[in-house]
Amino acid sequence: QVQLVESGGGLVQAGDSLRLNCVASGLTFSGYAMGWFRQAPGKEREFVAAIAMRTQYDESVKGRFIVSRDNSKNTVYLEMGSLKPEDTAIYYCAARGALGAVVTTPDKYSYWGLGTQVTVSS
Repeated sequence: QVQLVESGGGLVQAGDSLRLNCVASGLTFSGYAMGWFRQAPGKEREFVAAIAMRTQYDESVKGRFIVSRDNSKNTVYLEMGSLKPEDTAIYYCAARGALGAVVTTPDKYSYWGLGTQVTVSS
């Protein structure tokens, strides 16, 4: 079965950096668009970044976060820099079985990981 496993979260201070990893198994990774979403307490899950034939970012992270992938390792990365307290959330990776246009809505993604907590202190 398909599994997505995130790692790399933690507690950091404002201005620090973190790299999240998501390793996929049970699917032909190169044929899937991969997305990163996050959910803060009391808020809906929101789009952060995605990589398909191109990359796309939410305005709130543009210029600070970079999404990339290594198809040889079935892994997608999210490099997060200049972290802010408002970046605090559980971060999820997701897979969508199409490499066309980048999709930012969670319900268009078929597979999800369990998430990794990122906490940014001020």
